[in-house]
Amino acid sequence: MELAEENLDEHHLDEREVMDVVVRFAGDSGDGMQLTGTNFTQVTALAGNDLSTFPDFPAEIRAPIGATFGVSAFQIYFGSEDITTAGDALDVLVAMNPAALTTNIANLVEGGLLVVDTGAFTAKNLNKAKYESNPLEDGSLAGFRVLDIDISKQVLAAVESFELGHKAGLRCKNMWTLGLVMWLFDRDRSATVTSLKNKFASKPEIANANIAALNAGHAYGETAELPAGIHVYHVPKAKVPPGTYRNMTGSTALAWGLIAGSELASIEMLFASYPITPASNLLHELVNHREFQINTFQAEDEIAAVCAAIGASFAGQLGVTSSAGPGIALKAEGIALAAATELPLVIVNTQRGGPSTGLPTKAEQSDLNMAVYGRHGDTPIPVIASSTPTDCFEVAIEAVRLATKYMTPVMLLSDGYLANASEPWKIPDMDSFTPFPVKHHSDPQEFSPSLRNEKTLARVWAKPGTPGLEHRLGGIERDYKTGDISYDPANHQKMTDVRQAKINGIADDIPLQEVCLGNSTGKLAIVGWGSTFGAIHQGVKRARKEGLDVSHILVRYIHPLPRNLGELLKGFDAVLVPEMNTGQFVKLIRSEYLIDAEALNKVAGQPFKIGEILAAIHKKYAELEGES
Repeated sequence: MELAEENLDEHHLDEREVMDVVVRFAGDSGDGMQLTGTNFTQVTALAGNDLSTFPDFPAEIRAPIGATFGVSAFQIYFGSEDITTAGDALDVLVAMNPAALTTNIANLVEGGLLVVDTGAFTAKNLNKAKYESNPLEDGSLAGFRVLDIDISKQVLAAVESFELGHKAGLRCKNMWTLGLVMWLFDRDRSATVTSLKNKFASKPEIANANIAALNAGHAYGETAELPAGIHVYHVPKAKVPPGTYRNMTGSTALAWGLIAGSELASIEMLFASYPITPASNLLHELVNHREFQINTFQAEDEIAAVCAAIGASFAGQLGVTSSAGPGIALKAEGIALAAATELPLVIVNTQRGGPSTGLPTKAEQSDLNMAVYGRHGDTPIPVIASSTPTDCFEVAIEAVRLATKYMTPVMLLSDGYLANASEPWKIPDMDSFTPFPVKHHSDPQEFSPSLRNEKTLARVWAKPGTPGLEHRLGGIERDYKTGDISYDPANHQKMTDVRQAKINGIADDIPLQEVCLGNSTGKLAIVGWGSTFGAIHQGVKRARKEGLDVSHILVRYIHPLPRNLGELLKGFDAVLVPEMNTGQFVKLIRSEYLIDAEALNKVAGQPFKIGEILAAIHKKYAELEGES
């Protein structure tokens, strides 16, 4: 049920029950919208709702105040049923200035609730947002329920006793607004109060001022004569399995998964990286967990980072490095060195909009070709992709397992949406995970760096400096039998074939592909990978409720592909592949299986909406019905 469906003539103190809601906080990059959204997410999770979030950052580090390209937003979709995306159209939009209004109003449903700060709608700000007239006065917002409040004035009155000054006082606007929205959705403020006290423990006057603003916003909703149609909305708790939950972002889940992987492998880990948006938070999170057998290293550049990680792997630890697309391009030669020397290495690629600097704070899936093919020479490596923020945990563990078992670099694909988005995560029982302890070669009687496991074809891993196990590795081709440098043509052919066979053999060590929603054969399959999961899942779910014969297939293992994927896809009349690129995975499927799969592409820096997937399903289904 959408907010727009409510009776607008009811008294505003009535309570209305809705099953799911999409709320977006939007304002200047200095308005604290990310903190506001994070706090609202916390209290919503504590209220027992399922949820998914979408922090939408501006690309500019500090854009001019009031500029449309400096708008920062935080969207949350929460409800009483299964939530897998951050939602489509907005039920509630909080716009802190004209720029936030003009860049987001098109997404607000007709009859939706719009909360605006009239204090920010000055002639100067209206001009920056390219408004010819004030939308609060010209009737252009007549299709929405508008709650226009001079929040700036209200918050200055609320914090006046703390003598913060005008500028510092206005910084509490986000907490006043949060208090009002908490009143709208009947949220408990105690967790936010505790969070503010902890955040500003060294500055109690700032903490108290923000708490006062929070309470004042809540009180305003309780006591003011608000326009007709403004209600307190109640969203029932979601039915979730019992357990201990926490709100988890993709970056945090990746960090924890890498830690868990190193523990399950019983090996020390070196994480070496160079800061780049949106991958930097992975290093920030790992630095806080020195109690585990991990070390972190911020290198002077991307090449130094990957080389340091390879050096750690040569020394017997697990090297891990991370970046986004431009940095992965710089690391390509190093990754090829790790493939040539057959050393384990985990590379996390948090994809962003490209090419070049592109859209550094926006999500894209356009690095798939680079992940699978983007190195000089024949350099096959495994590529796996995470699909949700919490899925990042298990995918990170799997990357560690494959890297250490097969002595190979592994590329793990995430993206900016997954990295920053969050959802409730049931903390797993680590005893349920099967350990895969690393065993370094220790027998000096039978040792050569070229020795291989007959089944996996993985080269032995010996720690340098171990008596009797002295050896050298390098990027020059090595003899298959001795490991010495070799320029023999036949030997190079054999080594190239062996390296390829080793990666191909991983297909026997990964799960068979399954259908995650729908039948294993039928009229239409929607095939996705990575962060398109949520929108595809909900789109297919809605289509099936309409009686359409459509299935959802999520592919985690990009290279090698699951060995039954081709036969599975051939069981459908048509295959549609939504991707946030110009059609990279669909080309891979076509070339591998000679299937006439169809692409659905979106390259806008924004994730797919459920409605876009559903519309594509309807269009394709109509074509299939017409053909039959």
